[in-house]
Order: sequence, then C-alpha cells, then structure tokens
Amino acid sequence: MQERIIRAIAGSLILLSIVLTITVSINWLYLTGFVGLNLLQSSITKWCLMNDILSKLGVPK
Repeated sequence: MQERIIRAIAGSLILLSIVLTITVSINWLYLTGFVGLNLLQSSITKWCLMNDILSKLGVPK
C-alpha cells in the first residue's frame, strides 16, 4: 500500500512541476529534479523518507 502511495505522490509532483514550469516559471523544474534525485537515492540506499512518514501516519505496508 505504501509503495503505491509513494509512486502516486512522486508522479503527481512531477506532473505538477511540469504544469507549473509551462504556466509559471522554468524554475519549477528544480522540483522535478528533486523528486528524481530522491527516487534515485531511495533505490540506492533502500531508505525513503516518505515511507517513514507514511508509517508514522499509520498507513499499512
């Protein structure tokens, strides 16, 4: 369950940053880069902050 939520949050943030880049400012691409770097870091270290947050909120694994 947590993995699906994490993927949904990451995908939503990427799509939101693309829309904001087109409509507001190109600087919103930094959000896309930040999400991408966090996904890469998570795949290397097997640690994800969002996973910890969801666990503390009581979302089942």
